[in-house]
Amino acid sequence: MKILASYLILFFSCIGIVAQAQQTDSIQVALKQDSIKNKRAVNKAIYSSARKATIMSACFPGLGQIYNKKYWKAPVIYAALGGLGYWGITNQKKYKFYSDNLRAANDDDANTVNSTLYTSDQLVTQKKYYQKYRDMSIMLGALVYLVNIIDANVDAHLKTFDVSDDLSLQIDPYSGFGYNNKLQAGLSLKLKFK
Repeated sequence: MKILASYLILFFSCIGIVAQAQQTDSIQVALKQDSIKNKRAVNKAIYSSARKATIMSACFPGLGQIYNKKYWKAPVIYAALGGLGYWGITNQKKYKFYSDNLRAANDDDANTVNSTLYTSDQLVTQKKYYQKYRDMSIMLGALVYLVNIIDANVDAHLKTFDVSDDLSLQIDPYSGFGYNNKLQAGLSLKLKFK
């Protein structure tokens, strides 16, 4: 009878241990799934915010920077685009002025008169000069627009970048004996995590 009671106690304790182990495993699986869901949610938030900032900057320059809460960048973008726009419009007006005068100087119509003191060759030079700078302002404006979009995307991606005090980099001079007992000198980099 004592042997049977011992076996029953051993049997029920083993069942309890197995049931406890299964419960622990199911809890760990549930926690792991929650961890994966949280990681996916964080990644979705990061990448969807980057996508949103990129689209906003593409539609209206500077809006992605405002969305990323980098308010100081928007006036810089507006100043760059405004300055390049003014420069382009001014060069276009001068280009048109010299182009019209060149046309007036070279046609045989007595009603059209060259209103400048330039000759035809000088008018061609002036026209090419202003055309070059007009085209340059257009290309620089397109470059500023592209950099605006890239900046909004990169800035949104780097929102979660860790810049805490737990990271440090120390650069020290190094000198000592190395391979074949030769004196060596250089820099030593130490990356510390607190």
